[in-house]
Amino acid sequence: MGDLRRRGVVALGVTALVAPLTLAIGATPAQAASCTTSAGPYQKKVEKFLGRPADGKQSAADCKAIRAFQNKHGIRPNIGYAGPVTWGVMNLMNKQKAVGKNPNKAGKCPTNKGRIACVDLTLQLSWIQDGKKLVYGPVPVRTGRNGYETRTGLKKVYWRNKNHVSTIYDVPMPYSQFFDGGQAFHSVGVSMWNPPGSHGCVNMTSTAAKKYWSLLKKGDDVYVYGRKPGT
Repeated sequence: MGDLRRRGVVALGVTALVAPLTLAIGATPAQAASCTTSAGPYQKKVEKFLGRPADGKQSAADCKAIRAFQNKHGIRPNIGYAGPVTWGVMNLMNKQKAVGKNPNKAGKCPTNKGRIACVDLTLQLSWIQDGKKLVYGPVPVRTGRNGYETRTGLKKVYWRNKNHVSTIYDVPMPYSQFFDGGQAFHSVGVSMWNPPGSHGCVNMTSTAAKKYWSLLKKGDDVYVYGRKPGT
């Protein structure tokens, strides 16, 4: 994370490559860019998610569809293999969709704090509620990867900087709202499902980050709970 001795320093949720699948170990860059003919362990599930015939057999059309999904969300290796990382992203999307408009059904985010931003690490979702009333969301977010986990607990927005630039990475972090040391809500230009995650911040789309900026203010509560898959 950031150097907490300096106000506003934060580690950007930059993209990092996941560990290559066994299939791609030793492959050259040219080979890694090729479309695999091998069916993966999650072939049927991935095919069904993509609306393909779920026969468990890899076809050229299957591989093309899987690669398009991998490229869209920054999943590597992007060879069209229906492996655990690709299915993990799809499975998370299914779980997020199932939440609908009742993200706090289990009552884990406090309803006695008034306006509060909730972050469910397990489902990689965030929303703003006022008491039991849902104000905005839920929206998918991208939180800290293994070793850089977004810290859990009740916090408060303590500093906001609309045009913040990371002093560590010298990259823009628009609509930053800091709530725990160097950890903040802010927008990024990568997919919310881009593995393995941020360096601790709660990454958001530009649309969501702008909405959070308009709805939250300094002193508002933030509650982070759960555990991000893979950490």
